[in-house]
Amino acid sequence: MRTGITARQSEIAPCAVCGGSGWRQVAGSPTQQVMRCECFSESQKKSLIGAAEIPARYAGCDFASYRAENSQALGAAKLTLEKWAAEYPLNRTGLLLIGPSGVGKTHLAVAALKEAIKKGIHARFCDYRELLKQIQNSYNPSVQATELDVLKPVFEAEVLLLDDLGAVKPSEWVWDTVSLVLNTRYNDNLTTIITTNFMDGPAAGAGAARAGREETLGDRIGERMRSRLFEMCRLVQVQGKDYRPNFRTAGLR
Repeated sequence: MRTGITARQSEIAPCAVCGGSGWRQVAGSPTQQVMRCECFSESQKKSLIGAAEIPARYAGCDFASYRAENSQALGAAKLTLEKWAAEYPLNRTGLLLIGPSGVGKTHLAVAALKEAIKKGIHARFCDYRELLKQIQNSYNPSVQATELDVLKPVFEAEVLLLDDLGAVKPSEWVWDTVSLVLNTRYNDNLTTIITTNFMDGPAAGAGAARAGREETLGDRIGERMRSRLFEMCRLVQVQGKDYRPNFRTAGLR
């Protein structure tokens, strides 16, 4: 028996309902009315998920798998993002998730991004450090990608998840790049979801004014862009204990 060929044929066989056309006839319709077949919607969702470039590490992140660890604060953050996802795109205000490492900010942000994608929204995941690295690489004459090639999908995504904002040591070039990305999306009225480990606060002055205190979001991205964020986004505090050591310990058992 040629079972291998049969299995392969079954994998690529067209939909039994629409025959691969993507349209099906409306049951009971007196005329030849048609509607989109369910297979088309599923295919579209898979395509949009792939285009979003969500890293494999976060591929399984959704609201159902998020662990609030019996924390009222984390539970409240989850409810806020679930409500945002349910209302989008009626409410296009972005989200700014602030909290320490290991509380699941990226998990929640990816879960919200996926819910938007289910509605047919073109979205994209973007790691802040990786983005800056790719832009810097584009200045190398041996690299074919230009700065515009790198930034074009970031500028055009209807919903952008910018993960770990402020993770790169600030410089004039970093501030200019952050300004370009955020201002472009602000001016185009596009939605941005942002995560950061830096607590909100204004930038300190030079020298002694910074001594003895932790750096703030204002320090890392500049005061002007910090102000812009609050025009673009709703602040969501994601406060709790780092649960990742528990996962690592469980994995050793």
